[in-house]
Amino acid sequence: MCYRVSRVSWQNRKRELKAIRERVFVCELHIPKEVEFDQQDITAEHLIIIDDDDGPVGTGRLCSDGLLSRIAIFRSHRNRDAYSSLIEGLIELAKDKGHDEIFIQCILDEVPEFVQSGFSEYGYVFMEAGIPRQRLRCPVQSLKVEPFTMLH
Repeated sequence: MCYRVSRVSWQNRKRELKAIRERVFVCELHIPKEVEFDQQDITAEHLIIIDDDDGPVGTGRLCSDGLLSRIAIFRSHRNRDAYSSLIEGLIELAKDKGHDEIFIQCILDEVPEFVQSGFSEYGYVFMEAGIPRQRLRCPVQSLKVEPFTMLH
C-alpha cells in the first residue's frame, strides 16, 4: 500500500485530525481528551496520512520547539510504509522550519527503536497520562528512517 503525506492546518482539518487521535490515543490507549488535545495543536505543523482509498489513516505534528508528537496511525495501517512516510514527512518539515535537532517523548518500549534510528536519551523518565516516557533527541541530519515499524 502507498501512502500520501500532506501538510495540513489545524484550523482547516481539525475535525479529521481529532478523529484520528481520539481513535488511537483516547479509545485505544485510554489517554484523557484533556491531556491529548492541548494549546500546541493551534501552533504546531500537522501532517495527515492518506491511504490508497483516499481515507485519512494517521497524523503527526511538529511543535515549534522541534518536538515530534501526537504520532497516531490506525491499527489497520501500522506498518513500516506508513510510519516511514510519516516520520520522513516530519523530518522534512523540521528541515524546512530550520530545526537542527528534533525531540520525541516516546513510551519506554519504543526507546531502543528510536536509539537505533539515531536518537539519544535526554533527561529522565517521566509519567504522562499514567504512561512512563523518555525524552529523546536527534540531530535532524543524523536520523535514519528505515527502522521505524511499531510507533504509537
